[in-house]
Parts: sequence; structure tokens; C-alpha cells
Amino acid sequence: MPDELPIPVDDGLAAHLEGTYLPSISFKSTNGHTVDLSHIKHRLVVYIYPLTGRPDVALPVGWDAIPGARGCTPQACDFSNHYQELRALNTVVYGLSSQSTAYQSELKNRLHLPFDLLSDCDFLLRNALNLPTFKVRELALYKRLTIVAELGVINKVFYPVFPPNQNAAQVIDWLKNQ
Repeated sequence: MPDELPIPVDDGLAAHLEGTYLPSISFKSTNGHTVDLSHIKHRLVVYIYPLTGRPDVALPVGWDAIPGARGCTPQACDFSNHYQELRALNTVVYGLSSQSTAYQSELKNRLHLPFDLLSDCDFLLRNALNLPTFKVRELALYKRLTIVAELGVINKVFYPVFPPNQNAAQVIDWLKNQ
């Protein structure tokens, strides 16, 4: 990650989420199945990210200048590196973005992620929970945030997430202090 990235500020757009129930929405997963987050009985961590780069696709122009945009792959790697520790805490992990399942599958395979990614191309979760997004030219994207939920209720929201390559450790620290 570049050293001089702009740090995102808390704009209050996620302040309403703690205590909210997850909506019953099915998302296509990189494992080929659909997942309804509201039906997961274990503790749940969903890190929501703008988009991941691919070696053969350029990032949007000016990407590094957008506060909080850069760092999706390092965030995925951080959750991958801490996956066993999260599992030991009886936690299910998913990543979610508005990218297609095919695009996400490339990332999951390239990085050997031990968890699945969920595609929300239609911004169903944004619409149901009023999640923060931003635009890059004509491309709408999620702002980076991480949700911790249990029995369908959001208990903790990490927003803004910075630096993204330390997000899993931040989540684990919070989980251990509950």
C-alpha cells in the first residue's frame, strides 16, 4: 500500500447501522451458491469493499486520491491471514462488493482466499440498509466498511476502515473484548 494515501473521515453515513437487523437478501457467492446473511446463525463478519484490482484491468483514474478507495486486496489478504483465528472465535467471514461473481472469483482464486466473496451488483444491501457509496465517473461503488453481526443483528460497524490491511486484526481485537 502506498504511504501517502488520503485517510477517510467518518462522515456519519454508517452511524445508524448498529442494532439494525440484516435484511433477508440472497447474494451470489464465489462458491456457486447463494447466501442470505440474515440466516447465518454464527457470528458473522462481512467486510464490504469498493472493488479489487486485477492484473489485467486498470484501476479508475485518480483511484489513489479517493479517501478509503485503495486497499481492497490488502484487506482481503488481511482477512485471509487471520481467517483461522476468526474461525476459532466461531465467526463466519465474507467479503462483499458490487463486482460480478466472475470478477470476484478471479480474486478468490488468485489470492487463495479461504472464504467466499458475495456479489451485490444491484446494491440490494445498500438499498436495504442505506449503506454509504461513492461514484467514480459513472461507476457506483460501496465505501469500505465492516459489519459484525450475530443472529441477524448488526452489533458493530467499523467505518471508516483505515488502514484496510489491519482491519481483520481490529475486528479480532473487538471480538476478544466482548
